[in-house]
Amino acid sequence: MRGGGDWPVASDRDLKIAASRVALESVRSGMKLGLGTGSTAEELVRLLAAEIDSGRLSSIRCACTSARTEELARSLGIPIAPLGELAPLDLAIDGADEIDSSLRLIKGRGGALLREKIVEQAAAHFIVVADDSKLVERLGRGSLPVEVIPLALEVLRERFDAMGLRPELRRAGGNPFMTDEGNRILDVAIPEDRDIAEVVADIERWAGVVETGFFPREAGEAVIASSEGVRRIVRKVPV
Repeated sequence: MRGGGDWPVASDRDLKIAASRVALESVRSGMKLGLGTGSTAEELVRLLAAEIDSGRLSSIRCACTSARTEELARSLGIPIAPLGELAPLDLAIDGADEIDSSLRLIKGRGGALLREKIVEQAAAHFIVVADDSKLVERLGRGSLPVEVIPLALEVLRERFDAMGLRPELRRAGGNPFMTDEGNRILDVAIPEDRDIAEVVADIERWAGVVETGFFPREAGEAVIASSEGVRRIVRKVPV
């Protein structure tokens, strides 16, 4: 199903904007929204701010999935409140790194997986927005982020290596990447002969694992932009 309108789709940014515009059609005045993290989410935040400035949307309050998103939203005049004050949310909108045909996701390559999952599980409905390059036949084309506490980092890195997951400590500027909660991220590879759900179940057995970037049931709908237009994919089976 195509979204309402035609937009130029000559670049990746055009596709992100097109998908975000269609997702924003689900936003109504007075809603409590969850705002995601990453380049697609940033385009949505800018579009949301423009809708608020124009008066089309009013009395919107938002909870953010990262300090980065919160800083951008505040700079654009979007009203921000703590999640605990707003929950349950009416709607959350965020991007994804990979999306399969069952609307299972890999998220968190931007480093905000824990807060993303908390916010999106607190929403009555979660729309994932992306371009069609994020659609995959099998989750695990790229890495799966695993957030771990610093104390357990080396123990878990050795354990994941023994499990055949080829863990890599995420770095930023030459130093270990630190999440907004002060944790570290190990990016792991999903073996080709295993389903991601099985691998995640094994990962989550170990103390020190805070969260993974596997979102098996959070998304109720996807808005996907391609050079041919924008379409919505709705989860068919209740979860």
